Amino acid sequence: MVGPLPSSHIITRHTVIHRELYPDIYWKRKQLPLYPRPPNYDADSGPAIPKRIARLYELANNLWWSWHEDGRQVFRSLDYAQWRASGHNPVKQLREMSPERLETAGRDPSFLELYDSVLMKFDAELSSQDTWFTQTNPGLPGSIAYFSAEFAIHNSLPIYAGGLGVLAGDICKEASDLGLPLAAVGFMYPQGYFRQRISAEGWQEEVYEQLSFTGAPISPCPWPQGCGPLVSVRLAGREIFLSVWLVRIGRVNLYLLDTNVEANAQADRSLSARLYTPDPDERLRQIIVLGIGGVRALRLLGISPSVWHGNEDHTAFMMLERLREEMVKGTPFRRAIDTVRGSTIFTTHTPVAAGHNIFPVGLMERYSDNLWESLGIAKEDFLQLGQHDGLSPDRFSLAALALRLAARSNAVSQLHGRVTRKIWHVLWPRRKEDDVPITHVTNGVHMPTWQAPEFQGLCQKYLGKGYLDKQDDPEFWRCIVDIPDEEFWQLRQLLKTRLIRTVQERARQRWVRDQLPSQQVPAMGTLLDPYALTIAFARRFTEYKRPELILSDVERLKKILTNPLRPVQIIFAGKSHPADYLSKRLINRVYVLAMDRSLQGRIAFVEDYDMHFSRELVRGVDLWLNTPRRLQEACGTSGMKASMNGVVNLSVRDGWWDEGYNGANGWAIDGAAASRPEDEDRADAGAIYSLLENQITPLYYDRDRMGIPHGWIKVAKEAIRSISPAFSASRMLKEYTQRLYFPQGKE
Repeated sequence: MVGPLPSSHIITRHTVIHRELYPDIYWKRKQLPLYPRPPNYDADSGPAIPKRIARLYELANNLWWSWHEDGRQVFRSLDYAQWRASGHNPVKQLREMSPERLETAGRDPSFLELYDSVLMKFDAELSSQDTWFTQTNPGLPGSIAYFSAEFAIHNSLPIYAGGLGVLAGDICKEASDLGLPLAAVGFMYPQGYFRQRISAEGWQEEVYEQLSFTGAPISPCPWPQGCGPLVSVRLAGREIFLSVWLVRIGRVNLYLLDTNVEANAQADRSLSARLYTPDPDERLRQIIVLGIGGVRALRLLGISPSVWHGNEDHTAFMMLERLREEMVKGTPFRRAIDTVRGSTIFTTHTPVAAGHNIFPVGLMERYSDNLWESLGIAKEDFLQLGQHDGLSPDRFSLAALALRLAARSNAVSQLHGRVTRKIWHVLWPRRKEDDVPITHVTNGVHMPTWQAPEFQGLCQKYLGKGYLDKQDDPEFWRCIVDIPDEEFWQLRQLLKTRLIRTVQERARQRWVRDQLPSQQVPAMGTLLDPYALTIAFARRFTEYKRPELILSDVERLKKILTNPLRPVQIIFAGKSHPADYLSKRLINRVYVLAMDRSLQGRIAFVEDYDMHFSRELVRGVDLWLNTPRRLQEACGTSGMKASMNGVVNLSVRDGWWDEGYNGANGWAIDGAAASRPEDEDRADAGAIYSLLENQITPLYYDRDRMGIPHGWIKVAKEAIRSISPAFSASRMLKEYTQRLYFPQGKE
């Protein structure tokens, strides 16, 4: 029932501020629906849990367990078969367990010992005031708001498409570890990104599945005053209402906006259904709702950030909404811009100008009530924020808008920084290109998530139990050489065997479930050999990443793969955008080759690449292949994850590998300077074949009498030693905090 706002709510400090900023919400309260019981969510479903282990639901609904091995062990020990059947999703597992099994667990001394120790660790970590942030914080007055279009935390919450989301998820987890007061904002995509299936002819097919909210680690957002309001955003003359979901990630809260509420028209209810819609009008509406709705949600929750961080240009309207807030207070336009800039950080991930979100001005006009009209300024003044020389006057760039509204902007690798300053020199034409005010913070990855637990155990044995606290210290990693080669190799073989078993099991299940024709089964990896040198190419399938490069000369490749004494095999995985037909053709070519009997099953394409399989892949292969066209890979992080597990990189010197390669920790594809793409492709393909034939394969198969490849292990250890500290999320987030967050918070 809709009613007036309680007086106790009106007098709170944050509400008084919002009353000024949002008169349409607070002066016309009776017109705004209250937060309803969310659709497809039943908090009371599932069996009753015995009182002795009553906190299992609490643990399952905080994704802290996803990067703590002992946290995962609680749910494995509870019922391993159901843990696997749930897709490693403890919320789903608990809701499907029998009361009898839970009663048994509540009386099992060994389970109770594990349960108690994990809950003690969970409470200690989440309540501790002794964190890196509290030790180093010079007085940041508020929290950090982190906006992103996608977040990849765990495969039990599939609201991500690829690297951008994985980075955002790693930042949230590392913020929890370091104690940063970070609040993250994104979209709740009920259909997420698509599930990938490959047809018998080798073509990608997209399958969208509705997420069961009851079986996911999410909950309706608890508002400060109980039953909170729906967030309101006006779009093209009508109100769109947003509910807010909460995801707990250790200490960090992630707030997800959802338009699927009864108060909305049917067309608006599906606005947040899917990630990265190809329709420009729908995409623009999503971007507006994310930015404006996200700011309003934080305000209504009483969260007052002192630093606002936008992850890519999808978040530009977060800055615009705060500009509107300033102008509602009476701040003149130019001074309001300075105020917003003073607390804003913008990270760009796109190394190609055409890859940014650029919309027709005519489309922007459709939503002018969110843009210049809401600011009370002339259309021309607003359009100047998103236009520049070289851009057609009928186009508007969200990246240009974000760069102009952020005092500090950064690229995501050293090389990407140079490329980005060149692209955006047009915004600062009077400066030298090197002086364009865009710095770089090279990406890193969350080690507890991506490093195999067995490798963590090995590191603890030889480096010390506190190694995760020292993960960004290069001196600490020098003792990686102390690990005996025999023990190191034994673990590497264990991880590869597990990977191949996973690939084969996925293929078996698909063959049984969907009655696949027999020729598809080898293409899915059933013939993979644990003995063979195993290469992985796994990433989004698109032309600039050149997945077909290693397939350029099939006859030469065939000789490498089918060598009876030194066999090699390649695992491909990755999705193409549903609207990108050319990229789908790349998948088709790989898949057709994988079905070619003459290649003896040495090429496999594993469909439906997700976080769970990604973890297995970066841990289990021998060689990680990355072949982007030069200066088109902003950073890339999968090779970092692989290196932390003793996997060796073979990559073009682009993105992170340009600064990560040291001549002894892997191989670089230098190729040759070429003016035409086809010449570059030819040179790089030749370099790959030559390296495989003359260096990589001989080194891998050069064994002692016990079968240990000491030369290969030396390269793998050097990869761990040199890459782990420099490319950890710990180093990355500390760098963001000290170089970007702290200076912003002071201004």
